[in-house]
Amino acid sequence: MEDAQNYDRAIKVTMLMFGPLAEKMGTREIEVNMPDGTTLIQLAERFELEGMLDSGMRVAIDGIVEPNTSRELHDSAEVAFLPPVSGG
Repeated sequence: MEDAQNYDRAIKVTMLMFGPLAEKMGTREIEVNMPDGTTLIQLAERFELEGMLDSGMRVAIDGIVEPNTSRELHDSAEVAFLPPVSGG
């Protein structure tokens, strides 16, 4: 199969959702396959979450808050979407 090497590689990413976002998505965890080279913003766009990034939602990759939405994700990355917390 000579053409096999022409296929793009895929990475598996685990998305974790918290608070109201978990309720909105109907789950706290999603495993998704994305093309190698996918950025954080592309992942957010796929799940229509990019608007929430402008509203104060933070994102952590492997437990470290990542402000750069153009950061490329790696295989087996754990991406946590952290909505703003309100309190009184």
